[in-house]
Amino acid sequence: MTVREHEHTHEHAPEGARRSARSRTVAGVGFGIAAVAVLLAIDAFAPRVFDQSLPTRAQDGLTLALSVLIESLPFVMLGVILSIVVQVWLPAGAIERFMPRAAWARRLVLSLLGMLIPVCECGNVPFARGLLMRGVSPAETLTFLVAAPIVNPIVIITTHAAFGWDGGILIARIVGGWVIANLIGWIYSRHPDPMSLLTGRFLDTCDVVAHETGSRGRRSIAQFVVELRAVMPALVIGSALAGAVQVVIPRDALLAIGSNPVLSIVAMAALAMTVAICSNVDAFFALSFASTFSSGSLIVFLLVGPLVDVKMLALMRTTFTTRTLAGIVAVVLLAAFAIGIGVNLVA
Repeated sequence: MTVREHEHTHEHAPEGARRSARSRTVAGVGFGIAAVAVLLAIDAFAPRVFDQSLPTRAQDGLTLALSVLIESLPFVMLGVILSIVVQVWLPAGAIERFMPRAAWARRLVLSLLGMLIPVCECGNVPFARGLLMRGVSPAETLTFLVAAPIVNPIVIITTHAAFGWDGGILIARIVGGWVIANLIGWIYSRHPDPMSLLTGRFLDTCDVVAHETGSRGRRSIAQFVVELRAVMPALVIGSALAGAVQVVIPRDALLAIGSNPVLSIVAMAALAMTVAICSNVDAFFALSFASTFSSGSLIVFLLVGPLVDVKMLALMRTTFTTRTLAGIVAVVLLAAFAIGIGVNLVA
């Protein structure tokens, strides 16, 4: 069943949704207050846990959060525009005419589509939402969404500029990202109820967009507003989480285990999920660890970061359920870990 076929069967529960939203807001505020209290207590009673004081770390976290937000915003806007092109301006059946009939072949094509779209992971989310609204299945959309941040011309160029052909890092990143994307697509193509992978809010949005009338210009504006309302709060939250991590987690604790071939992979995976650097430039960040970390751990950083960092997960949560995201994170981490271990054994 596609999103369009599901629109008319989806049940709306606005009152329950509002109560749930209020509960989440209260829980979030409470958690934030508790986290600040814990940090203040640590700073007061165990100042040696962190090298820097809480105000300094807070300033660094705010700087990082703003830099992530500013860095991501142009790509999000480009992704929204591409989503509008797919949803409003492409003629009916245009996508289907160029897609193979076999499901595995469609996923294969979509996993390479990122080569034609020079946006980072942030811009891919609104574009993927447009694909879903046009009837592309969730499994096929996930294949594109996971592959595109790595199988991307800018990412390939910057990774080559940082590492060249040394250690096989460039090839391992491209091939590894493509394999992980198709693995996730295959796993979720076996799901008995594909629509349960999507959030109720996104299905409501599909219903609103499907019934939008008027000229293409008017529909484009309406779609632009809908996508910004969905994506921008998630982008702000994801950027804030990336900054907050710098305040909460001592980075030296992650870097101190860089010499261990297994623990270094775990450390770089954790670092990749927390720093939330755009995939277009993360290779240069990883290059700074090349002298102390193994090639396998660098590969893990370059695979995990673009796919399941805190910013990307916040954006994907606008469309996919928490259970779906948990499954994606598990597959990405396990596959990246296996690839990293393999690279370390070969290197």
